Amino acid sequence: MTVRRITVTGDPAYDVVVGPGLLPTVGDLVPDGATRAFVVSTGTLPYAVTVADALRDKGIAVTETHVPDAESAKTAEVAARLWSELGAAGFTRTDVVVGVGGGTVTDLAGFVGATWLRGVHWIAVPTTLLGMVDAAVGGKTGINTAEGKNLVGSFHPPVGVLCDVDTLATLPDADYVAGLAEVIKAGFIADPVILDLVESDPAAAARPDGPHTVELVERAVAVKAEVVGQDLKESGLREILNYGHTLGHAIEQAEGYRMRHGEGVAIGMVFAAELAHRAGRLDDALLARHRDVLTSVGLPTTYAARPLADLLAAMGRDKKTRGSTLRFVVLDGLAQPARLVGPKEAELQAAYDALAR
Repeated sequence: MTVRRITVTGDPAYDVVVGPGLLPTVGDLVPDGATRAFVVSTGTLPYAVTVADALRDKGIAVTETHVPDAESAKTAEVAARLWSELGAAGFTRTDVVVGVGGGTVTDLAGFVGATWLRGVHWIAVPTTLLGMVDAAVGGKTGINTAEGKNLVGSFHPPVGVLCDVDTLATLPDADYVAGLAEVIKAGFIADPVILDLVESDPAAAARPDGPHTVELVERAVAVKAEVVGQDLKESGLREILNYGHTLGHAIEQAEGYRMRHGEGVAIGMVFAAELAHRAGRLDDALLARHRDVLTSVGLPTTYAARPLADLLAAMGRDKKTRGSTLRFVVLDGLAQPARLVGPKEAELQAAYDALAR
């Protein structure tokens, strides 16, 4: 069994464990002194049952709770219900919250862990590709509001992350492909080997049983681990992980979160590449490579459903924005992330128009 362990440095440091058949080992991540675990899942897959049973085998008393699927889980109302359940179950500071599911579940579970008793231990058990390579790593927790995505949250690192790649086998094809956007993003900003692996066999990359799945997950996690280990609270370097997210998040909100996160990010990366190309910072070949690699695995690279004006307000609430000045993560070359500050409206419109073709 190939098991790979990536350490995220910081205070505290924690491990992300990647490989097959890992769910029964979740108890190894429980910190000393914990006697209760609060397992949060959607209740639609069997993995939470496996996790709960493994924790009970370690002598941990388990309380299980179910939340809605997708972004509808990340609301103040759902968080408040979980706080009430934690209180009723008598959870203390030494106990642990465990989020089992996609990125929305781990975002919510981490936020509840961050806010209960001003912060308790939590463990992420992502069961989607997006959750493994993005949401569960880095300590960002949060919920959505009507005004935007992840606007309420906290930096609260988990005590461990367990990525059992066997869970990806039951993921719908479209969800798995959407998760590849974050993997490909890591390739563009830091690790071009990821792009080489995807381009060597795009059809295989788009399947969880592909020959490079574990390596792709490991490499994407390693990119994020390296960045967040240096910059937990997004004071500088961590912003590069938001490549493609400024427009991507705005599209997600405009579409009422009916568009998958990865689909929005894919479109957003092409938009950022178009902006950088028009500013003379990105060459023709790398601009074309964005469209080619994303299209090859089935991700969208075009968007024309709404006028740019409808998206600018949401982009103005992006966490990289300073005052009224928009700031975009762009590339000056492959694995050379940089920032583009305050592009003119005409430049934004030209890059956006390019998404229609």
